Amino acid sequence: MAIGTTDHPLRVAIVGSGPAGFYAAGHLLKAKSHPDLCVQVDMFDRLPTPWGLVRAGVAPDDPNIKAVSRVYEKTAEHPEFRFYGNVELGRDLSHDDLTSRYHAVIYAVGAQTDRRMGIPGEDLPGSWAATELVAWYNGHPDYRDLEFDLGAERAIVVGNGNVAADVARMLALTREELAKTDVADHALEVLADSNVREIVVLGRRGPAQAAFTNPELLELGDMTDADVFVDPGDAELDPLSKAFIESEAAHATARKNVDILTGYAAREPLGKRRRIVLRFLVSPVEILGSERVEGIRFVHNELVEGDDGSLRPRPTDLSEELDCGLVFRSIGYQGTRIPGVPFDERSCTIPNEHGRISDRTGEYAVGWIKRGPTGIIGTNKRDAQETVDTLLADLDAGKLNEPADPSRESLELLLSDRAPEHVTYEGWEAIDRAEKDAGEPHGRPRVKLTTTEGLLGAARPRRPERPEPAPARGTGR
Repeated sequence: MAIGTTDHPLRVAIVGSGPAGFYAAGHLLKAKSHPDLCVQVDMFDRLPTPWGLVRAGVAPDDPNIKAVSRVYEKTAEHPEFRFYGNVELGRDLSHDDLTSRYHAVIYAVGAQTDRRMGIPGEDLPGSWAATELVAWYNGHPDYRDLEFDLGAERAIVVGNGNVAADVARMLALTREELAKTDVADHALEVLADSNVREIVVLGRRGPAQAAFTNPELLELGDMTDADVFVDPGDAELDPLSKAFIESEAAHATARKNVDILTGYAAREPLGKRRRIVLRFLVSPVEILGSERVEGIRFVHNELVEGDDGSLRPRPTDLSEELDCGLVFRSIGYQGTRIPGVPFDERSCTIPNEHGRISDRTGEYAVGWIKRGPTGIIGTNKRDAQETVDTLLADLDAGKLNEPADPSRESLELLLSDRAPEHVTYEGWEAIDRAEKDAGEPHGRPRVKLTTTEGLLGAARPRRPERPEPAPARGTGR
């Protein structure tokens, strides 16, 4: 029988509801190359809420980035789209449950853990993954009960990307700035009462190789109560970096970053209460302390050209120590294995070719679990298009799954038994309304619900209140 007709729609499951998953859903539901194709997309997420890192990873003071969810809302309005939150693969559904009900399965689970530095002292109290802090202040249910002691005067952030910039900025915001955002309530008070006065951001390579986007780097220079400081010596490019920046291979973002950092190096401090210090060509080798973090030791690097022409840091004999009470490592995310799905332990991705999972029929990957944790949110749009194009080519070639029972009714019956507390898109809209209503009186975009119980409670359909019984009428006797 032909797949993709009204009588026999193409059934696709997407595991993960972040940007990559929603872009894939959007491309499928509006497939320009197949204008008459009838597609049904069912999206699953282990959390009761969609949007992935747009909700749980983007800094609360970046509302413009969060606004991308409006694009995903348009996709969710499609009559053949369904969202099933609070449904976890491996707990509520198995790999076989999906392949027996869908012609194709797309994994869009992102990269759910952080990379470690692998240095002594990394497990001391006060040493954290930046991803833990980010999830905590964004109200992720898995992280809300973490306790961050911000009593130290100096914090170290290891990394030169946007997450490192977000962490530095969040540690430097004033109470007034925080109070205008959707930062989780449990984090607002802790951050507002922080004793941190200096945030030092360490990069192992030079200014020309920093992975900040231009807007994120510029934001550090516009803090209400924090100066940004770059030593003029750190901003100066070594000969290899200078040659790179002047070459055609250099991206405009890298050139602009160098200009921004050169400008910061020429600034006079304004005497603000906090300061953000950007250091380059340094690599941590040990976190110091006995019972908790007391300092950090790092080596100074020099850049050398690798066999492939890339510039790589090489440690020198010069080392340095800094007192600190907090260390946040922000050196990248890592993907984790999905039950029943191939996994490359070295790259921490699903092995694939243009999105098609190696040695599998009708199974695909998209986003960070496909290519690794690179790019910005918009990068996922092109990435998703590639995977969807591959899937549709397989459809045309007759190379998709032949599920035993592809009906939506079969899936709904299974979920009612396995995951009776699953959250539909209507349930998410109820959560969304509840959070926005809670934020409105305080001039905030929303007050997030941060426990699974609270989210599920808001998602449940409310029973109409019974009217009060009318008082009995007298008989008149």
